[in-house]
Parts: sequence; C-alpha cells; structure tokens
Amino acid sequence: MDVTDFVHFKDRLVDSVSKTILGKNDVIEFVTFGLLSRGNILFEDNPGLGKTTLAKAVAKAIGCDFKRVQFTADLLPADVTGSLILDSRGEFHFLRGPVFTQVLLADEINRAPPKTQSALLEAMQEHQVTSENQTYSLPSPFIVLATQNPIEYEGTYPLPEAQMDRFSLRVRMGYPTQDEEVTILGLRRSGEDELREVTKVSEPAEVLDLQARLEGLYVDEDIKRYMVRVASQTRNYAGVDAGVSPRGIIHLNRLCKAKAACAGRDFVTPDDIKALAVPALSHRLVLSTDYELRGLSQEAIVTEILTKTPVPKVTGSEN
Repeated sequence: MDVTDFVHFKDRLVDSVSKTILGKNDVIEFVTFGLLSRGNILFEDNPGLGKTTLAKAVAKAIGCDFKRVQFTADLLPADVTGSLILDSRGEFHFLRGPVFTQVLLADEINRAPPKTQSALLEAMQEHQVTSENQTYSLPSPFIVLATQNPIEYEGTYPLPEAQMDRFSLRVRMGYPTQDEEVTILGLRRSGEDELREVTKVSEPAEVLDLQARLEGLYVDEDIKRYMVRVASQTRNYAGVDAGVSPRGIIHLNRLCKAKAACAGRDFVTPDDIKALAVPALSHRLVLSTDYELRGLSQEAIVTEILTKTPVPKVTGSEN
C-alpha cells in the first residue's frame, strides 16, 4: 500500500495550522489522525489555549465548512440538529441545524444538559440526523471537535458514558512556552488576524479518499491481540467500574492505522499503540467514587497497563 499521500497530507496540514497554533504540532497531528480515521475529538483543557482557533484553522486548511455551537444550559436538541417548521403555505419543512456542516465545534459541551448533549450521539456515530421518522445524512467528511473546561464544574453536566465513548481521542493543549507566547502576541493584532497565516492545503474530496484508503492498511494479528489485551485489562482493573468498550478498540485500531500511514509505514507497530492508547482509551474508563477520591487517574491506569502488557514483535507489513 502506497502511503505517500498520507505523509504529504499530514505535513501540509501541520505546516499550515502550526502558523497560528504555535508549538502544538503533536496536537495538530492528533487532529489529523482523528480526521483520517473518521473520529471525533474532545479537547479538555483550560480556557484560552487556542482550542477554538485550532478547530477553525483545521477547517480552513482542508477547505471544509465550519460551524460553532456554544453549549449552554438553555440549549435545546433542536437548536443543534434542526426541527420541522411550518411555512406560510401550511407545509412542514425540516430546517437544518448547525450540525449540518463538515467541521462542528461543540464549545463547552458539558454546559448543556444530557438531553441536549445526546442530540449529537447519532451524528457522531452514524453521521446522520433523524427527525420525525426522517433521516438526513450529514455532509462528508464530518468531524466533531468538542471542548470542555476541566477545572470549573459549577453549572456543568458530566458527559454521558455513551457520548464519551464516541470520542476517538481526548486531547489536552497545554500552555505554550514563553517565547511562543511572545510570538502569539505579534500574530494577534486583531480578532480577524487569528487565521491570517493559515492557508488552504487540501480539499474535502482528498480527505474522503484518504479515509477510504486507510481501511486497507495492514494490521498484524498479533498487533490486534495486543490492542485487545490492553483494552480488556481495563475491564478487570481494581477501581474501574467500566473499562474500554469494543468501540474503543475499533477507534484505537483506526487511529493507529492513521498514525502509521502518516509516518510513511503501511503497517502498524506496537509503538503506534503505545503513543495513542492513553488519549484514545483513558477517557472511556469509569472510575469508582472511592478511587476517584484517592486521586487515581484514568491516564495513570492506561499507562500502567501498557507497561505491564507484553509487547509483540512485528517485523513489517504483509507481502
């Protein structure tokens, strides 16, 4: 399998977006893997670190439509998906909501009640919306980039486990270095300047083509069993009420394919799994209250399991 196009796509996207999102090439690469694997990404970090700008920059760089929904306590499901309206002729028509886009930013998603959060479940999994027994397909490619603040819980609602499981990755931006912040000050002369340096480097058709071709990338049986062993151990870990689901393993497998292809390989290695297991699996763990109070973190559990799980030896691709 020729993976040259994947490498070029990743390099172009990172180069374009990194002109406004400084020092976060690893985060941009995670978004690239999520996009190519048809996944969704949850950004969980403090305010003001560039999460919204990153979403806008990615949409601009790949030539996709972008819409933003500010999740609030009074937001209704129909405000996201759309609803039937009665026109002047007495006929009902479906008015499409902001979810009918290609890159959707669900900003502060945990500020809306579960009823509204669940409006995205079908869209995130099946890329469609059902209203009044009618199903409407979403544009392609489609990706949800959601944000939530991990330090301010007043007036927020924890995301349901079913929704957390539909996010391929949970990513944290982190603070820039002092030198990067000085450069950022020079870039942000006005609100309109934030995407000034971002150039369009791809088309939606190219993204769709790469998504389809990614399915053919080789994954050795031992690598698959390694992924399953890592995930299954989370289900038997003391203090974990619910471990990684089969959907989580599927997401990890697709993400590893994307990472391997973008690195110029036509096969997945154990290092791909090690690099992606924490952001791809940790948010799926449901910890018992007792262990949460002890300060046990989801990331620490996945990291410990990785260190204790025997690594298979894989020499190359299938020929």
